Amino acid sequence: MKKILLFFCFAYMWLCAASINIAEAPNITQRTTPANESVILSYHDCVKNAKKSVVNIATTSTVNVNTQLDFMFNDPFFQEFFKNSPFSAPQQRQSTSLGSGVIISEDGYIVTNNHVVNGAEEIVVTLSDSDKEYKAKIIGLDSKTDLAVIKIDEKNLQTIPFANSDNLQEGDVVFALGNPFGIGSTITQGIISALNKNRIGINEYENFIQTDASINPGNSGGALIDSRGALIGINRAIISRSGDNNGIGFAIPSNMVKKIASSLVSKGKIERGYLGVTIDDLTSELKELYTNKEGALIKDVAEKSAADIAKIKRGDLIIKVNDTKIKNANELMNLIGSLSPNEKISITYERSNKIYTVNVKLHKIESDTAVNSETNNDIIDGLTLENITNASKYNLPKNTKGVLVTNVKENSKAAKAGFKVGDVIIQIGETPVASIDELKAALNKNKGKKAVYLQRRNGIAVIVIQ
Repeated sequence: MKKILLFFCFAYMWLCAASINIAEAPNITQRTTPANESVILSYHDCVKNAKKSVVNIATTSTVNVNTQLDFMFNDPFFQEFFKNSPFSAPQQRQSTSLGSGVIISEDGYIVTNNHVVNGAEEIVVTLSDSDKEYKAKIIGLDSKTDLAVIKIDEKNLQTIPFANSDNLQEGDVVFALGNPFGIGSTITQGIISALNKNRIGINEYENFIQTDASINPGNSGGALIDSRGALIGINRAIISRSGDNNGIGFAIPSNMVKKIASSLVSKGKIERGYLGVTIDDLTSELKELYTNKEGALIKDVAEKSAADIAKIKRGDLIIKVNDTKIKNANELMNLIGSLSPNEKISITYERSNKIYTVNVKLHKIESDTAVNSETNNDIIDGLTLENITNASKYNLPKNTKGVLVTNVKENSKAAKAGFKVGDVIIQIGETPVASIDELKAALNKNKGKKAVYLQRRNGIAVIVIQ
């Protein structure tokens, strides 16, 4: 009997400990229609003008067809062995791709994604309400935000009004306009799922609008608009294992688009302020070491950079730039990237639980140059080269020395030889090189055919050039 009583006591105590009060919603069964029977609910009037501002983009380029023997053709020994073989030259084919763009001026300026048009030999634009095709030229590219501006020769085009993307809220109704799968102008509906998304790994500068409006292949570069038809973003990418829309799409906010597009039109390139630091967010363990629980943690400072001159050190926590509070590393990167070179700013940071403020004059970091510019293109045909002044800026090992390949022109001698973007030229023949000037000298010293040694990912590649 005692055991039974003891069992019920424990059971009662367990029920009391496990019980919770669940809030109940009002029991409503009545339904209502969005309009009366004589009216159809529609967003047609909201999107019809915006639709006229969205264009289809078709590009053509020549690409090398990779084969399992590529590694052999990059080896000087096998290049000599196969020099008279029909397989000695990389196989090439014409590649076509489709995307979208948005008209931002009556005289033909169009904003799209960098990845839609970069490297294209021909760009053809078709308006949503016409079959007429226009040849477009590239005005400027910015790979860091994946934005580009192209232009067609036409007047009195329908432009789209820009909304202030800082005023967006989660749950806002939005529409994605573009050319998915190449089937022509299409509109899909959804909501804003999230804001200020970063660390997605798509762009260097990320502050995405996340939406469940379908953004399928071909929608890249198209418009994301609000329910009144104003542009709030440029469609960029989806997260999908299959390649099709799974309800997670990203768009570049209109305020960022406006700034980048304006600079590309006026200058053909983007000039960004450069602080010269490697940064990260505070972990839960690191927060215990700082009075401020938000900010951008300095992990490294480039020698002779703006931050180094201002005596900012590893371990400092930047909490404010001018009057703007910094919550995390991404906010600092985007803010500094939006400022101009030589601009003077005030940085507030925490060091050893004390707050300091210092004035900093930003240095210069350039994005992609205009297409028609000639940045060291004449050194090796088809290559755009850059000195490595800060290895961490390019995600290279800290002590990397050499000349970085930042672009390889399609169908050029360099492309046929096997150069790739991201290669670091470290030696010509028997001459090590650590700068563009040293590269020029080494090329003049080593006439005729010569071996070029490259640091590629975690290994060394060797190719031969004339």
